[in-house]
Amino acid sequence: MSDSPAPFAHWMLKEIHEQPATLAATLEQYVDRNGFREEAVAPIRQWLQRHQHLVFADSGSSRHASLAAEVRIEELTPLAVDVEYASETIYSSSRLHERAGVVVVSQSGETVDTLEALRQAKQRGRATLAITNVPASSMSREADVAMNTAAGRERAIPATKSFSGQLLVLELLALLAAEAHNSATQQTVAQHLDQLRALPASIAAQLEDWQQQTKHIAADYAQKSSFLYVGRAAHYAIAREGALKLKESAYVPAEGYPAGELKHGPNALLSADTPLVMLATRDVNNADSQLRYERVLQLMRDMRAQGASILAIANAGDEEVQTTATYTIAIDAATEPVNTISEVIVLQLLAYYIAIGRGVDVDNPRNLVKAVVAE
Repeated sequence: MSDSPAPFAHWMLKEIHEQPATLAATLEQYVDRNGFREEAVAPIRQWLQRHQHLVFADSGSSRHASLAAEVRIEELTPLAVDVEYASETIYSSSRLHERAGVVVVSQSGETVDTLEALRQAKQRGRATLAITNVPASSMSREADVAMNTAAGRERAIPATKSFSGQLLVLELLALLAAEAHNSATQQTVAQHLDQLRALPASIAAQLEDWQQQTKHIAADYAQKSSFLYVGRAAHYAIAREGALKLKESAYVPAEGYPAGELKHGPNALLSADTPLVMLATRDVNNADSQLRYERVLQLMRDMRAQGASILAIANAGDEEVQTTATYTIAIDAATEPVNTISEVIVLQLLAYYIAIGRGVDVDNPRNLVKAVVAE
């Protein structure tokens, strides 16, 4: 790999633009034109068949990916899912439930508290599965089963392509769990895989527009004092990731909330200096998704009536959101898991351009390292 991000100004921006290729490479590991590659997924499907309960142990951005996966797995399967902070599981054995399969998620595969959670799970006789971006990492080697992303080396400190790779692998894990527990038809799984195959090209076609729009919006928002991000279900996890990306990239206080909680206190923070970022996408073929969207849209109307400045991410052609929000960035219409991956890339670009507008060394934000190897 070159030691320069050229023609991009920073590694973070280069790695944002590498996401179509890394998503395609990750997908290629597990899926071909006919469906799942059996030689790659058979051990994972067998591992999933053994469990009715999964516990995810992870930290930071990886935990946000797992929160999105929790929603998907519980939608598609009868499995119960808990997502725990790895740094808390190592102090409480009760958090690693008896007979639960334990999934650890880490970009580096070396994060100390997540690795300790894996080792404690193994000591207690739990079956383990690791999802990392480094096949030779400690977690990949020590877990019973590994399912790796193919993002390649990530030079910027803020996670971009490694995070979207996690979202993709966890969606594949959810589909495999549905197969393992006979809770989705072959047709349903095939339809979801078709959407995922189309995702890299879809993102590649939209990236330039997203970049120009976020650059324009960041010129207005760069000097704001704080932000609130909201979404429902899996989009709440993406809201949290968007807020984290802004904090670590631009040093701006930001919080992610479930959209339904906004009126329970956080909306007191909204002002001309505290914009609201709202995830307002939907899958028109999913009744639950449509209901969530309608409630987010009503919340958007209420917040505009209170004077909030709103940046909405919505699906292309959504005129209601466009006429309600201050700014709208459109993404191609898709299923929920595809929407979440597109959303997070837009939020990465927003964080990048706000950071640049504030003069931050976005590739090397203060006090942060790529892998947390000590607590």
